[in-house]
Amino acid sequence: MQRLGRVINVTSSKNIIVKIDQPPRIGTSVVDENLKLVGKIFDIIGPVSSPYALVKSTIKTPEKIAKNLLYTLPIKNRRRKWK
Repeated sequence: MQRLGRVINVTSSKNIIVKIDQPPRIGTSVVDENLKLVGKIFDIIGPVSSPYALVKSTIKTPEKIAKNLLYTLPIKNRRRKWK
């Protein structure tokens, strides 16, 4: 589990904007401090020096996590099995 960043805002379409230090991979799962799934990263926006992550929310009321820290769960590297 790695720290993603702090929630800056929640849009009207229930997307969560997070101020991040290092951009993670798109599709990474995002959780709160209780390891409850919050959503998945679907875009990285902003300048390279201070990027923001857009998280597609999977919770009903994302407004409740405003100003909270969010964390990422690592993506398991799947290897293809060739037959």
